[in-house]
Amino acid sequence: MPIPEDVTGEEIDKDVRQELLSLPKTLAEDVAKNLVMVAKLLDEDPEKAYGYSRVALRLASRVAAVREAAGFAAYAVGKYSEALAEFRAARRMTGSVELWPVMADCERGLGRPEKALAMAGEPEVHKLDKAGQVEMRLVAAGARRDMGQADAAVVTLQSPELASSAVHPWTARMRYAYADALLEVGREEDAREWFARALEADQGGTTDASDRLAALDGVEFTDALEESDESADGADGGSDGGSDDSEGARDDEGPAQD
Repeated sequence: MPIPEDVTGEEIDKDVRQELLSLPKTLAEDVAKNLVMVAKLLDEDPEKAYGYSRVALRLASRVAAVREAAGFAAYAVGKYSEALAEFRAARRMTGSVELWPVMADCERGLGRPEKALAMAGEPEVHKLDKAGQVEMRLVAAGARRDMGQADAAVVTLQSPELASSAVHPWTARMRYAYADALLEVGREEDAREWFARALEADQGGTTDASDRLAALDGVEFTDALEESDESADGADGGSDGGSDDSEGARDDEGPAQD
């Protein structure tokens, strides 16, 4: 796959670069460039990121960082079985537990929430850092909801991390998940409060808490550009006159979009 000229491979993390030292120099550079492309495209174009990850995997399947990148790329496009296999391979190579939460979420993606919930109770969870433990709690709550246990999902998310007023990278997502779980069990007022708290913490815009709040408040957003186009169409139709044009305008209307 094509690599832009401004991608040198030097952009990768120093730990990954250290792993690539086991490869011949030219090969290491090629792998590094493909890993950079995976990282750059993972959010904006996951299908392309997946393609670059397959190239890197073909070039250096014995490098843990490559297996991990391939896992995240597969995860991003919903290939959960493939992602889980790559994460397991990376874990075998490194002995690290940091991929445990995303491995559990792959089990959810494969329709095995019971397995994900079992993983939440394994000793590996205690070896995770705080961020990893929060991720594991989010996965466990999701598994509960997958199993139709909405009330248990609410309880699962209740924790010191949720109650804390401090803002961490995971705070907005945790508050959002809690609000969503509350809404599912019919606690709308509480859900609104927690969506608002999620929005306060969401400095990077990682959730749609503002949209959820607006929906709870009965606010509907209209696309100004579409509205302008419809007005112009109406004006054109009005110049000709006739009831058929009015009927046509109604036919063009579609359902409100979320």
